[in-house]
Amino acid sequence: MDRRRFLTASTLAAPLLSTAAGPATATRQNEQQGQPGGPGRVTAGADVLAAQGWRSLAGRKVGVVSNPTGVLRDGTHLVDSMVAAGVRPVAVFGPEHGFRGTAQAGGSEGDYLDPRTRLPVYDAYGATAAKLAGQLTKAGVDTVLFDIADIGARFYTYIWTMYSAMHAAALTGAAFVVLDRPNPVGGEAFGPTLDPAFASGVGRKPIAQQHGMTVGELAGLFDAEFLPADTGGKRLPGLEVVRVRGWRRDQLFAETGLQWVMPSPNVPTEQTALAYPGTCLFEGTVFSEGRGTTRPFEIIGAPGVDWRWAEALNALGLPGVRLREHHFVPTFGKFVGEACGGVQVHVTDPRRFDPIRTAIAMIVTAELAHPDVFGWRPDNYVDKLSGSDRLRRMVDAGAGVDEVVGAWESEQAAFRGLRREYLLYR
Repeated sequence: MDRRRFLTASTLAAPLLSTAAGPATATRQNEQQGQPGGPGRVTAGADVLAAQGWRSLAGRKVGVVSNPTGVLRDGTHLVDSMVAAGVRPVAVFGPEHGFRGTAQAGGSEGDYLDPRTRLPVYDAYGATAAKLAGQLTKAGVDTVLFDIADIGARFYTYIWTMYSAMHAAALTGAAFVVLDRPNPVGGEAFGPTLDPAFASGVGRKPIAQQHGMTVGELAGLFDAEFLPADTGGKRLPGLEVVRVRGWRRDQLFAETGLQWVMPSPNVPTEQTALAYPGTCLFEGTVFSEGRGTTRPFEIIGAPGVDWRWAEALNALGLPGVRLREHHFVPTFGKFVGEACGGVQVHVTDPRRFDPIRTAIAMIVTAELAHPDVFGWRPDNYVDKLSGSDRLRRMVDAGAGVDEVVGAWESEQAAFRGLRREYLLYR
């Protein structure tokens, strides 16, 4: 089967290009045509369809998978925009944190009737493909529309909600449409690839820890590389990606001109997103990852940690970052109400900053500076986050930063090669 079929011209969002034109050409033409933005203006897929009055979805029974990040440039949610335009979805599906985003980490909003639109909302967080297929069938969905802003890390659960929705669509025969958005931390892949033996809800398939792909690109890779093994050889009956216009792979979110909308309660800023692909590993340790502070994943520490950790880290001369000694008292999560010492991650040069290498350095030096404090969670959750037990075992054996990072160089290169044909942007 043609593994590049998802690159064909979309029937939803003209003028997208045929396979005769590469992604770089597509970006140039989108900018020249200025629809709906002008030169240098980054336009998300949702705005492309909204500018057309959603007319290409008219007559379809659309089920929308989204959350608060599914917004237009003017701040209107895409579901509200569709309803106002008379293109009313038949159902909405909410991921972790919920469709309207009221739930904390590991939670969802359940099934309910949305008070604004009166649309049925189904809880998709952690739902199996079979359960989602049942929900699609119950709602009469013939087209699944996905629009959620990812932040580029394998353990961020929205991409796995997308995978489950794709699986369900393949089982029910529904078309699948992705309204694409930029990857806020850029388009390059870094870090270890998941060992399938450690698959979980925070990493289901063998992709890199920082995958460097948009959700539209991931959908193409998922459809070709992973879905057939889970569906008895089936792929999606139709996969359409409404591309971002004006975005380049080397652009970070701050360079897009788009407004940051919190993708989850503990990623308040685009700076948080820069650190997250690395510092989320601290969820697998006894250290606080900063939940219960105003800067989760940027503030890391524990009771008993002092200035020695920050000094050891800054002595390494890590590029693009300064680790400042910091003290805090979490209001929820680990160490509620306890005084903690640690560091705050200050990204000084986003283009030189390597969040995964920085996090590995933080782990290695924490173990050296405070062996009486640092440790892994008893359930070895870090294995699920890092994609195998290699990180934990190497650190426990006394491996240095270069040795740990070097251990995944070959698989990082292999993933970069695997994903190459699915990249839509240059």
